[in-house]
Amino acid sequence: MKIIILTGGETRHEFFRKKIASDARISVLTTYCEGAEKSLENRIKLNKESSELELQHVQARTQAEKDFFEVSLTSINDLSNAHYIAKGAINDEKLVQDIINKQPDLLVCYASSLIRSELLTEFEGRFLNVHLGLSPYYRGVGTNIWPLINNEPDMVGATFMYIDAGIDTGKIIHQIRADIFLGDSPHSIGNRLITKMTNTYADIIANFDNLTNEKQPIAAGKLYMQKDFDSKACHKLYQKFYDSLIEKFLISRDQKKFPYIVENRGIKN
Repeated sequence: MKIIILTGGETRHEFFRKKIASDARISVLTTYCEGAEKSLENRIKLNKESSELELQHVQARTQAEKDFFEVSLTSINDLSNAHYIAKGAINDEKLVQDIINKQPDLLVCYASSLIRSELLTEFEGRFLNVHLGLSPYYRGVGTNIWPLINNEPDMVGATFMYIDAGIDTGKIIHQIRADIFLGDSPHSIGNRLITKMTNTYADIIANFDNLTNEKQPIAAGKLYMQKDFDSKACHKLYQKFYDSLIEKFLISRDQKKFPYIVENRGIKN
């Protein structure tokens, strides 16, 4: 399966593109890696109103990614054909035409800018995206942080979908929940999920022709904006962990019925 990857330029995105490209079932023609100018860490650091806890939160996330992924990155042969571009440049006309001219079987997106070009129509039905969060239950920004704040660790996950002109509104292909263990932090949960997401994404790509149409989840859900994760929300997040959020979840999870998520029958490891 010949693909083009659209992604970011941070450590987790580097792991994603290299791991996908190392899969023998997949050939990556090019990976377009957007810059991190508008990353959460940069936004927090540039905001004069950010609290010390917010700064520590984003610094801990960056360090956790290095701790979690860098060993793998040193051992994976890079077959992703990375091409670095500015944030938002994915919609530049010349780049769009270059992608079309390469004639990939699929476009594979993880954390790129919102697509607003003819790629949406040119690759309709062949343009895949992953949303780190369980749609439609959690929509918008920070969709794997807010379930932790809301005492719902079971709603941390990832949603694979066909991309459309909306924001995380495409038809859902498959969903996964995070694996959670005693002693976890928000960052260990997130990084373990990214690894699971990457492996699952590879299976979806390799089995694309076998994917099935599945029942879609229906829910009004919760919508969070970038501005919602402020000093107060950050403090609440860590207070939940201090108050044994994970221990309480692990003790009670076998007695709970979790909301429906999509599981595609066409995916084979």
